[in-house]
Amino acid sequence: MNISIHNVIQNIPNDWVRLTTHRLDIYNENLAKTEFLEQFETLINNADVSMTSLAELPTAFDYIRLGHPLSCIMEWAIARFNDIHVDNVITFSSRTSPIMAILRKNLFLEKASRIVHNNSLPPSFDENLLKKVYGYNFEVINSKDINSLGEFNGSTIIVDTSDDLFDFEVNSSADFYVRHNDQLGSVLLINNREKDSYVSEIQHVRRRETIAMTPANCLIALNRLEGKNGTEESFDRTSDKSNVISSIRTITSSPSDGIIGSSGLSMQYAIVMGLIHEAITKHAGKDIKIVVPPNCYGGTNDQARRVAATLPNVEIMDLPVDSGNDMVSSVDTVLNTIAELDAVPYIIAEIPTNPRVEVPDLEQLKNALSKERLNKNGDKAVEPVFILDQTFCPNVKFLGNNNILSSVKTISYVSGSKFPSGGLCTAGYCVANERASNLMQKIEQHIKLCDNEATDLQMSILAKQLPTMLQRIDDAYINTREFVSFIKEILPAAKINFVSEELASQGFTPSVFSLDLPTKGNTDEEKEQYKRALNNKLINMMINEIPSESKYCVSYGQLKGCYWTIPATSTQGTTKEGDKDYIVRVALSGAMDLDHHKSVFERFVADL
Repeated sequence: MNISIHNVIQNIPNDWVRLTTHRLDIYNENLAKTEFLEQFETLINNADVSMTSLAELPTAFDYIRLGHPLSCIMEWAIARFNDIHVDNVITFSSRTSPIMAILRKNLFLEKASRIVHNNSLPPSFDENLLKKVYGYNFEVINSKDINSLGEFNGSTIIVDTSDDLFDFEVNSSADFYVRHNDQLGSVLLINNREKDSYVSEIQHVRRRETIAMTPANCLIALNRLEGKNGTEESFDRTSDKSNVISSIRTITSSPSDGIIGSSGLSMQYAIVMGLIHEAITKHAGKDIKIVVPPNCYGGTNDQARRVAATLPNVEIMDLPVDSGNDMVSSVDTVLNTIAELDAVPYIIAEIPTNPRVEVPDLEQLKNALSKERLNKNGDKAVEPVFILDQTFCPNVKFLGNNNILSSVKTISYVSGSKFPSGGLCTAGYCVANERASNLMQKIEQHIKLCDNEATDLQMSILAKQLPTMLQRIDDAYINTREFVSFIKEILPAAKINFVSEELASQGFTPSVFSLDLPTKGNTDEEKEQYKRALNNKLINMMINEIPSESKYCVSYGQLKGCYWTIPATSTQGTTKEGDKDYIVRVALSGAMDLDHHKSVFERFVADL
């Protein structure tokens, strides 16, 4: 096998290491990882692992947060070493998240867990917090010999640390093995008898609350398998982090230092769990309401509901924000309801909204969030915390002392795979205004507990990319505005969701717009089917005609090219069917052949 791995490492496509997202048009979500590995094994068996052959493999996962070609190959190699099914091996960038994933599953099964280690627990592991805030049930045993522990009515998790992430000594007494490494992350190995009931649940934790071992670190691990240790890049994390925090402060005008997580969802998870920790501490006994738009980005939607499912005093409430709904009215209504219940309100919302790119009246939104409300007993209700996802427009200053939301307890976060890094890494960040600055300590506590801080490489990438972000946003907006104006001119029947010139003058300059194409048919069903087919026709034309620049992809804020997607089938994957948007979402960069895209679109219109 080492010969095969050697050849693969020599020939891996550059995009396998550099990109955070891959093409959705060669991705089958139902066969994530499986289809990739089946065809990868065919190449291995045929001794054909050329760079061209590897590049033609189907997309392993649509986003490297939840897996990628190199994590799949590393898991395949570990499975071969230990003679187990490849589905039973899952890599993580985090050292504690695999343990937490098992504990989460056992919480629902009402099953006890014991964590056995020999002075080898990850340094961020916090038994007290995991029990108090997350509600997990487990015991920790420091022992050198698992065989001396006797039978246990529950799951036994062996935790150790090693530079060797491939060769495990599988013991029939253990249900799970977590081997972690300070630099690279961790590997979770699941005994075969536990496969069916745990694999998908653990994969979902990796998808929503943390990330897979990064491509760069998987490559280091695979090189170590071959005995190569001299190719690893060194970083000055202290300097890079200082530069990143300085850039974030300049961009946001926030008085707080930024917290940098391994991904946007890692960051969001720390925010939500940190605020729940705050509520348990400051508002003991009160219910917690997490308010989320029902049609927002699927990761946000899904993660919030996953948190609520694990904690009896946490509930999700819907916040209709676009497609005819007004965010301000919805905020006012839902906060009135929560005040009456004397609960703790946490509101998560995107500005601009996704995918309709709408911006509420910010003065009215501030007033709705700031309004003093009374509970059913006539006492002052708990003040809301506004959790703002401003990934579409990270250039807008909401949090400074003279900015629009300075009087509202507000935490803002941004997915770093978008504008901050230009698509070169997944790391995200959050900041708070003065009124919410006291909440940052608990958020940082939970980003560390989950071991979800940005990696050294991610920090280095952000340090290099953040200083140019504002200019890249400006350049991308110019192309986007020109493309939107062109579409309005040659296809006036299409409905385009994009910011107005007035909003743009206020700093809302996204490079994303959504396109609702004109349709025809005798019934609503016929019209819908026609439009969906038209969506795919347009996207396929762009990809086929301009393959060097146009890609079927969920991301935006990229350094070059143009990304196309249908939110209902990608970013809104977990959203309720009735709330999904079967429209085209387009994301432009500042470096692309706009005239070529215009000409292809013109031919698309001519065929209608």
